[in-house]
Amino acid sequence: MLTGVGPLVPDAEVPVSPLVSVVMPCRDAETTVGPAVRCLLAQTLGDLEVLLIDDGSRDRSVLAAREAADGDPRLRVLPRPREGLVAALNAGLEAARGTFVARMDADDLAPADRLERQVAWADRHPDWWVIGGLVQCFPREEMTEGMRRYEDWLNGVRSPEEVRRDLFVESPLAHPSVIYRRDRVLGIGGYRDGDFPEDYDLWLRVFEAGGPMGKCDALVLQWRDRPDRATRTDPRYGPEAFRRLKAEVLARTFLRGGACQVWGAGPEGRRWRRVLRESGVTVRRFFDIDPRKVGRRLGHGEPVLPIEDLPRWRDCPLLVAVGAPGARDQVRGHLQRLGWVETVDFRCVQ
Repeated sequence: MLTGVGPLVPDAEVPVSPLVSVVMPCRDAETTVGPAVRCLLAQTLGDLEVLLIDDGSRDRSVLAAREAADGDPRLRVLPRPREGLVAALNAGLEAARGTFVARMDADDLAPADRLERQVAWADRHPDWWVIGGLVQCFPREEMTEGMRRYEDWLNGVRSPEEVRRDLFVESPLAHPSVIYRRDRVLGIGGYRDGDFPEDYDLWLRVFEAGGPMGKCDALVLQWRDRPDRATRTDPRYGPEAFRRLKAEVLARTFLRGGACQVWGAGPEGRRWRRVLRESGVTVRRFFDIDPRKVGRRLGHGEPVLPIEDLPRWRDCPLLVAVGAPGARDQVRGHLQRLGWVETVDFRCVQ
């Protein structure tokens, strides 16, 4: 039994074993859930069920979803007490009957061929655990510059190699854009609840289990960007929560030797030193291009060395903690010219 999963009350019995189960948590989404349900039931891949996990809505969300389905038995409504997103996700994961679970939120939209394309991609890549795709945020006129940069970056990270490379920079998969193999995710315990982002935590555990994650080369989601979305208002989705989670996993994997060095002695690098210490990893030294920092010692006595000294120091892995636009690619190029191999000798973080 997954954590946080209580009794389920299925809306109706559907006499099929669908290929895809769409898990859609919903809370007070009466103005958006109807179009979301309609676009899923209109998919070119018809072998599906839509599981609307109602997390104690106090509005007309369930009625709006039923009206949108217009009697289509592929919509299954699972009413639940108001216990939060992770409990709803695990309830949907446990109730799902499909080989694949697709995620979508009750305020997003999907092209009609989304699931057909992703399942075809999964068939071509049977070893992949998670298959995402390209996303387009909307409404475009309300997007922040930061969200535009993230959308561009997200759509540029596609292959399993690129996902592994950039896994500790940002979350390389938009949760409502993915499908995944249900048995694989159940095998690692489903979703975990805690003071961290549940989707990114899942990607990290898939990574630790050796499961490839990648994307098909098609638009699969119109992703609603709202000022009140949890990623902007809930501390569980803030930069510090992401950084702590990254540090814990890095300490068990790339930094399992217990020591590292950091490119970047600015605020970002110093924040990384703190969370790494909490995870049992020591930063031995920093490197920087700023002559005002070079030659100094930081708070725990770590020296700040010039970049030119890097070839002398291969005693521990390097974390690249630079945040300026374009700087990460410049650092990657420099390290590759030195013969350093990404994910073996160094990793980029943020």
